[in-house]
Amino acid sequence: MILFILKRIGYAAPVALGVSLVCFLLVHLAPGDPLSAILPVDATAEMQAQMRAAYGFDKPLPVQYGLWLWKILHGDLGTSIATGRPVLSEVGRAVGNSLILASVATLIGFTFGTFFGFVAGYARDSWLDRVASAIAVFGVSVPHYWLGIVLVIIFSATLGWLPPTGAGPQGSGNWVPDFEHLRYILLPAVTMSVIPMGVISRTVRALVGDILHQDFVQALRAKGLSEFGVFRHVVKNAAPTAIAIMGLQLGYLLGGSILIETVFAWPGTGFLLNAAIFQRDLPLLQGTILVLAMFFVTLNLLVDVVQTALDPRIERA
Repeated sequence: MILFILKRIGYAAPVALGVSLVCFLLVHLAPGDPLSAILPVDATAEMQAQMRAAYGFDKPLPVQYGLWLWKILHGDLGTSIATGRPVLSEVGRAVGNSLILASVATLIGFTFGTFFGFVAGYARDSWLDRVASAIAVFGVSVPHYWLGIVLVIIFSATLGWLPPTGAGPQGSGNWVPDFEHLRYILLPAVTMSVIPMGVISRTVRALVGDILHQDFVQALRAKGLSEFGVFRHVVKNAAPTAIAIMGLQLGYLLGGSILIETVFAWPGTGFLLNAAIFQRDLPLLQGTILVLAMFFVTLNLLVDVVQTALDPRIERA
């Protein structure tokens, strides 16, 4: 197992390097001047040259990439052009908020998705299967930003039950686990959970339907094992794939939450990315994208290891 983990880390290293290169090039090839946000309109050519030298934009792209990568390896993501604060502190706070939101949304989606998937899998071709499948299709089809706006209109503007935006009272930028802050996370978490709920529900339905038709299930029933005992074996066989899907969905939610966080003004990476794009803040944009990409690479590695540990039949090559 240790050798397997080391091999997976070795495979992840060049992927991480490639991701950093793509991240750097995509941001730099985008049109626009990143210093236009802080330079005055009447800035002289000398002032512009000084600012470019200060941020390293006067060097060739390969040199800029090498210096940027060297700083990253030493824990320095640079300084935000718009705020003048270290990118690492800005991204760290935003990643924490996004991770909380994505984790709650994944937990909700996994719970309901697994429930609907097992119901549909055990009741194939029945009305329960059709209802559960319709809910799953709705989850993967509905635009989540539109659903977020609808939920805000219903539960905030009309009923007044939940706050529409923010992570806490009085514009708090940090979410803490108490009742008051829980009210702020419900709407964005439920909105984000519909996609993983639909994906996991369809996956579990297919897994359960396939497992129930395998020979070992028929053998267990022939031996007189109770339906609950058979259910436990079905869960054990479906768990590795379901957990792998859940881990990937967590990564997708963390990296693709820009619309949801913008709708609910949630102070996470999506909200930070949106601000960095409009301000053309290259260091902040690069740092945020890189951290999200590295998190996704790490999450894939962890899911691979956990899935292999749960199911010894998976080839450890």
